Amino acid sequence: MVSATSSSSRLLSPKERLREKSFQYCQRLIEQCDRKALKKTDTELQKACLVEAVCILDCLCAEDPSLVYRTFPGIKALFGRLSSDLSFARVLLPVAQFYLNHGEMAAVDCESVWKLVFSQFPAELFNDPFLAHDFLRFLRLNLEGLQRAAPQFTRFFPNFLKFLAWNSPAVLEDFVDLLPSLVTPGSAVELLHTLLDLPCLSATLVLQLRSTTLPISDPGSRSLLSLNAFRNPTFRGLFLFVLRTEAGSGDTIERLSVLHDLLAEATEWPRVVQCAQTAPVLLHIYFNTVVTVADEKLLAHLILVMLERSNLLLSIPTYCKEIHRVFSCQLLRLCKLHPSLVVDQSPELLEFAGTTANVYSKEDVYTHVVWVLGEYLSPSSDSRCSVRLITSCFESLEAVLFEITSSAPPPGSVCPAPKVITTLMSALAKLASRSHDLIPRVSLFLSKLRNITKGGSVPWCSDEEDMVAIVTRGEELLSLLKTPGVAQSVLTPPPPRQHSPSTELILQFLLKVNRLVFPRGLQP
Repeated sequence: MVSATSSSSRLLSPKERLREKSFQYCQRLIEQCDRKALKKTDTELQKACLVEAVCILDCLCAEDPSLVYRTFPGIKALFGRLSSDLSFARVLLPVAQFYLNHGEMAAVDCESVWKLVFSQFPAELFNDPFLAHDFLRFLRLNLEGLQRAAPQFTRFFPNFLKFLAWNSPAVLEDFVDLLPSLVTPGSAVELLHTLLDLPCLSATLVLQLRSTTLPISDPGSRSLLSLNAFRNPTFRGLFLFVLRTEAGSGDTIERLSVLHDLLAEATEWPRVVQCAQTAPVLLHIYFNTVVTVADEKLLAHLILVMLERSNLLLSIPTYCKEIHRVFSCQLLRLCKLHPSLVVDQSPELLEFAGTTANVYSKEDVYTHVVWVLGEYLSPSSDSRCSVRLITSCFESLEAVLFEITSSAPPPGSVCPAPKVITTLMSALAKLASRSHDLIPRVSLFLSKLRNITKGGSVPWCSDEEDMVAIVTRGEELLSLLKTPGVAQSVLTPPPPRQHSPSTELILQFLLKVNRLVFPRGLQP
């Protein structure tokens, strides 16, 4: 019930009187919460009252903008009083909401608020699950407002990801919604590196907390080698980069492999393993967004990052395999969208495809790199593609294929998958169909391959069915290359275009020989 005792209040409508009395009550409540509580329960009650009071004031100001000027002095005083005490962080989030909603109207400087919320909260309170929920909810509900009033918030993505690195399962859904807003042309490369380093961030946060609670132990203690490294000034720069609060200090670090060695024992920590499971999900969302904001120059850079980082990942077996799958899928996608990227990045792609060790350590990525070289290194995809470039690629792939089919795999490695060999064979056939001088070379190899397998088992393929599949593919390609004109038409399909009904039969024929164009498991 609202009691109106003054003549001024009697002039107001019931709704206006309720609004005025609510405003006065919230102001009084904020003043009373300034008193120091004697019990912890009273402190928590004070925090809850402050949250409700600020939220009600926010609603009142939204209904009656004239209240903004009367409210802001009290809100500013509250922020000044609580900002030095991070135990009131959950109270300060509604204060930040008030600044976001009404700061522009009141023409107040909000920089100190954003610095506290975006910098200190995630850096120092990443292990508070309640704050993590409130903080990420604040970001999700205010993305448009933040992009308008505080566009610098995207610079703090290394800080925001600390909540994910610590509370991976609980906050993954929040980051699925948030991540697209953090992808910009300026941050895309660093963000990709940061997502790939999420397990390292998770391990470093664990070490940061342990370093404050555990005593310095014997350096020979195996269980604390990573903690000793965290405390060692020699490696301090590596960990500080991982714990940075803002982007812009560099895309990644040169001694990343050293950091992975220091964190080797962390690969079995449950929190780190859980965090590693979220990275592939976010990477797909990242690439879905980056293709909408990046130009070809940036996409070319991202291809280089994928090739480089395929060998620079924290050694969690399932994590490495999943990341390689993501890279393989996205490499095909980027090259399909922009075939000219293959010619632009041909030196790096050829270097990767010409390294035999990649066949055994990065099978998925290697197979897809070979496939895009065979598919898009063609004058029909890019007029800059010369015979010299095609020949150079052919020779690199030919050397690898000859090496892996003439000897047993290195010690500790398994036989290359048949998909790798058939992809190499198909790529060589495609390249030869575009430079007919190469046809005798690939035909000779395919003929030798058929003769070699007639002599029994071979050291580079242990499964008889796989061997049959490889030989069958070789015979199909060999038959096709006997008629170079047909081979060029089938193995180098023209760019998609409108066609008349009279060409329908030809297209149906090309679909039937589709398996000659694409290796097994790579059909588009």
